[in-house]
Amino acid sequence: MTSDLMSRYRQMLRIRRFEERCAELYSAERIRGFVHLYIGEEAVAVGVVDQLDPDDALVTTYRDHGHALARGIPMNAVMAEMYGRTEGVSRGRGGSMHLFHAPTRFYGGNAIVGGGLPLAVGLALADRMLGRSRVTACFFGEGAMAEGEFHESINLAALWQLPVLFLCENNLYAMGTALARSESETDLALKAASYEVPAWHCDGMDVDAVSAAAERAVALVRDSGGPVFLEARTFRFRAHSMYDPDRYREKTEIDRWRERDPLLIAAGRLERDGVADEAALAAIDDEVTAEVDAAVAAAEAGTPEDVADLELFVTSGAS
Repeated sequence: MTSDLMSRYRQMLRIRRFEERCAELYSAERIRGFVHLYIGEEAVAVGVVDQLDPDDALVTTYRDHGHALARGIPMNAVMAEMYGRTEGVSRGRGGSMHLFHAPTRFYGGNAIVGGGLPLAVGLALADRMLGRSRVTACFFGEGAMAEGEFHESINLAALWQLPVLFLCENNLYAMGTALARSESETDLALKAASYEVPAWHCDGMDVDAVSAAAERAVALVRDSGGPVFLEARTFRFRAHSMYDPDRYREKTEIDRWRERDPLLIAAGRLERDGVADEAALAAIDDEVTAEVDAAVAAAEAGTPEDVADLELFVTSGAS
């Protein structure tokens, strides 16, 4: 539906403008630590989260800002976390890579490649044991499929028929290694299917295509109670992290993918369908930019943690 596409477009634009501002703030040294931007992959988070229920769980990677915003975590709280302020979702202790928000069942932000996979299986097992009809959606990059955690997790989920949606965001380069250099089988859905798990891929640059594939996948997980694997074929326009010089990709390849920018695809569809013209899209951009400005202002005025509270939440193993 075109109304749904308008909502998804706005969500993708919120993520894009937030990420662009984070890049500026990082360069200005207002944000410190590691920052991994989601620019180019917005259609995946928005298309998948759009199909989840509020009680479903979401586990993601260190490239997590887009998922957090799509999940409905307030932008002010996410930006405050980027600044290390106590108003942040993790009280400023997690930063960019460790966003956490219990009210929306958002379980990270996990800095270890593949680290969220076993957590997702554990959450799904808990739901199964307690008789709760929930789905746990676990986002990870294709680089995680070369890790032992992926094989252990999907195998256990298949054996025990646990309600996990394994969502692979295949951006082709992991941390900087081309897919063909790390995987002997580059059809990742085929690889996942070897665990007797329903698996297919979708166009990760088209939010409508992602949403349709996710709707089917989430329904199958919910109906069958078992796992499903969905590969979203996407591309990050920026380097792996703000530290990365990005010398492993040709500029011409990045430019080709930019022609399939998910925002351009969605905006073009809205204009062709007569839902929004250039002026209406510009107005949405202005509203989103104002929201980002307000989040930055709130973070700038936020509260750094008092030194006296540094041991808060820290437990000792001593008896």
